[in-house]
Amino acid sequence: MKHYDVIVIGSGGGSKITRPAANLGLKVAIIDKGKLGGTCLNHGCIPSKMLIHSADLMAELEDLDRFNLSLKALPKPSFSKLIERVNGVIDKESASIEPLYHKHPNIDYYKEFATFVGKKTVQVGSKTITGDKIFIATGARPHIPDIKGIENVPYQTYFEALRAKKQPKSLIVVGGGYIATELGYFFGMLGTKVEFVVRSEMLKNEDKEISKAFEASFSKRFIVHKKVKPVSVSYKEGVFRLSCDSPGKKKKILKAEGLLIATGVMSATRDLGLEKAGVKVDERGFIEVDSKLKTSAKGIYAFGDCIGKHLFRHSANFQGEYLFKTYFQKGKKRPIDYPPMPHAVFSNPQIGSVGFTEEALKASKKPYIVGKAFYKNSAMGMALRSEEGFVKLLFDKRSKKLIGAHIIGFDAASLIHMPIAYMNMKASLEDMLKTIYVHPALPEVIRNAARDARGKLA
Repeated sequence: MKHYDVIVIGSGGGSKITRPAANLGLKVAIIDKGKLGGTCLNHGCIPSKMLIHSADLMAELEDLDRFNLSLKALPKPSFSKLIERVNGVIDKESASIEPLYHKHPNIDYYKEFATFVGKKTVQVGSKTITGDKIFIATGARPHIPDIKGIENVPYQTYFEALRAKKQPKSLIVVGGGYIATELGYFFGMLGTKVEFVVRSEMLKNEDKEISKAFEASFSKRFIVHKKVKPVSVSYKEGVFRLSCDSPGKKKKILKAEGLLIATGVMSATRDLGLEKAGVKVDERGFIEVDSKLKTSAKGIYAFGDCIGKHLFRHSANFQGEYLFKTYFQKGKKRPIDYPPMPHAVFSNPQIGSVGFTEEALKASKKPYIVGKAFYKNSAMGMALRSEEGFVKLLFDKRSKKLIGAHIIGFDAASLIHMPIAYMNMKASLEDMLKTIYVHPALPEVIRNAARDARGKLA
């Protein structure tokens, strides 16, 4: 039985511990059966955004007539070459990690599944190892809804969709969250006929004003079946048949060449044997941690998607950096202090968001003011001929501090970084108004929203 100072299970967010700990002279084991780099690199954020960029270009070409430009015919996408190019880049990035581990004298890499067989004891293939500190960063896996017959049909999740060898002529997307809207948008803009099956509403966790604007715009491009529940599915002669219950208990049957299940994720901890290590999970399977990311088992920590808090790679990175500073460097072990946690939806229209939604503020009965401004009422917004883009800022009515920001429209994922910075600096409405904004750059619409909020103080 081999003993390590540190065992890291998962090579995505786990990278924030593995090499930094080894660089301190500690003996480290990194365990991951899958491709190195985790979900974000191999099956998530990075390849999806590379593919979606092509969809964005197609969307711009479709809208050329709005800018008094004409195109005789839209270019024909080379789907297989696009998939091959993107995944070639991704695979090269992933493959570049293993040599770094092998070169490091303090790192042992196990390309195996990890299973706890006791407290601080892990089975990896035919070997059993122990560790003083164990960090679990196994991420998440696709959630598969309860649909009769689903286990007998060749559906896809984001894992398969991002490496699809053939483009379907038609596609049913089950789900209305960010994975569904991003990947459905990608396939749709490259020529697939896409239909969305949504049980409630699209992007339901966004600020409601934002999600409604998104749905109104998105529904102009794609067929969206709202308040529809998938009941059963079959697959015959290359065609999926999805039977759904719709309002009024009416049956609806949708047919397509492809079926993408994108109904969220769940913790990837099912086969870890956590109970043998004394690690508790909640009713959803996510690992329970305290304010210092400790699990219920001494010396075992967890972070990233597997704990179910802020399911983003940037939050996993933040948590990993906190763990390294807290447990490998000298100093007082303070609880993790999350700054405003932003996110973005890279569909069309794009969304960027940080802080409170208006619904959360109403529920908390916290007094607030709203500042809102449309892209089209700014100089650059006029140039873009934006129809749906707008910025929504939320301020604490008493302190005038910015406590929430939500943007929908062109480049929203980049624009949101101004409000993120203001919130991190605990900036007030006055701070935002005394900032000089470049004219006629798009961020002027953020200033306009701040001016709108000031007008509501009178």
